[in-house]
Amino acid sequence: MGLGAVATVPVALAALSPYLAWREPVYIISGFAGILAMAFMLFQPLMAAGLLPGIPPGQARFLHRWTGATIVLAVLLHVAGLWITSPPDVVDALLFRSPTPFSVWGVLAMWALFATALLAVTRRRFRGKLRTWRIAHTVFAMIIVSGTVIHATLIEGTMETLSKFALSAFVVTALILALRRLRVWARRSASR
Repeated sequence: MGLGAVATVPVALAALSPYLAWREPVYIISGFAGILAMAFMLFQPLMAAGLLPGIPPGQARFLHRWTGATIVLAVLLHVAGLWITSPPDVVDALLFRSPTPFSVWGVLAMWALFATALLAVTRRRFRGKLRTWRIAHTVFAMIIVSGTVIHATLIEGTMETLSKFALSAFVVTALILALRRLRVWARRSASR
């Protein structure tokens, strides 16, 4: 219940933002896709590490994959909506020439997310090098979380400040807890 509130309160408060009155529906949907992607990120590392109570490890890994796919779709919707409302801004962000610092972090997180999704799809090809796969997946996850948190905290927009910072802190904490539990850097003889 507590994690659910941490994830949903920022979304609910963003829905009450006065900034929405002056925005087009496409921009609003795009913004909420980004907010929802970040909210889902709270659960991703916890599912990977089996740290969500009441969810068996096999089911948690299954949910981890589907939640990851949902995050990818949300980010695609986020960027597509921004493209529809302002293509030049999206091009500037993708080419790292945007004057807004938050866009750099968002783009870095996005490319790391796509790389992680590609790794997830090609995991079977890493059978003999599963440790390499885990390390790469973890490094990209660290870039995704740090880039997303910096991206979100630098934006002054529809997300309410305190709930945004709380969600950011919980997302980072969830990643740290998962890293401690999974011990990806440690050598193991048996693989999951």
